[in-house]
Amino acid sequence: MRRFVILFLLLKLSCLAESRIDCNALNSKILHQTVHYCVLLPSGYEADKSATFPVLYFLHGLGENEQTLFKTGGWSLVQDLEQQKKISPFLIVTPEAKASFYVNSANGKVLYSDFLMREFIPFIEKRFRVREGRPWRAISGISMGGYGALRFAFAFPQMFSAVSAESAALLTSSPQQLDAAMRTGSPIVRLLGPVFGNPISVAHWNKNNPFTLAKENRVAIRKLAIYFNCGRNDEYQFEDGAEALDRLLSQEKVKHEYYLYPGNHTASYFLEHLGEVLQFHSKNFGTRGR
Repeated sequence: MRRFVILFLLLKLSCLAESRIDCNALNSKILHQTVHYCVLLPSGYEADKSATFPVLYFLHGLGENEQTLFKTGGWSLVQDLEQQKKISPFLIVTPEAKASFYVNSANGKVLYSDFLMREFIPFIEKRFRVREGRPWRAISGISMGGYGALRFAFAFPQMFSAVSAESAALLTSSPQQLDAAMRTGSPIVRLLGPVFGNPISVAHWNKNNPFTLAKENRVAIRKLAIYFNCGRNDEYQFEDGAEALDRLLSQEKVKHEYYLYPGNHTASYFLEHLGEVLQFHSKNFGTRGR
């Protein structure tokens, strides 16, 4: 009997130590709709009810959703990295964004940026045991989400201590060139219309452009830890944008990590380099001042 009790306790402790995913929804007052989200709770979250943890907001790509990261190998990778002591425990939060590009739309109908900054982040950090303050808050993303992560971090460097992006949807074309591409029916560019206007609003485009924001806020973003990568055979030529951002940050003397790897714009490429993204954030939590 005693052996059974000990075994039961060990199994219970083992379950408490494992990470788990909490998927739910928020009825947004700003967006006037339900927004789904998932939170990966790290090992130890359930075991110690007094413990607080850093948080990484992870933004999905176009055509994906809040569950994509965890359904494509992300959850297993996090558990493996934790077990190997390559990352410390932290929450990973994935909000649903549809095709918003994570910005307020030019026509004012979809205020996604306002939602994330004024409603979603406060909601998450009240509901879950998140460590308070900028040093413990970071943002990351893939493709459209990479654009969003860089845009949020460069626009609100007082909110985030670190930012990363894989194959960010950084377009080096001018709004006029993008307008011409929209008229020819370019699949990726025509999705910009509902967000940035058709024709594209130059003022709105520049207001949300990570390149413009990096230049305008170059002093403030020097306090950020910055990492981004891209495949050199990206189907959308996003490597051009990544290389342009690397040059710009170097010119503005903003310290950053940039890697151009073999590969394209696929889930296997993202997963291959996700481990180094997570390790980047793990080592930078708590290292940047308020």
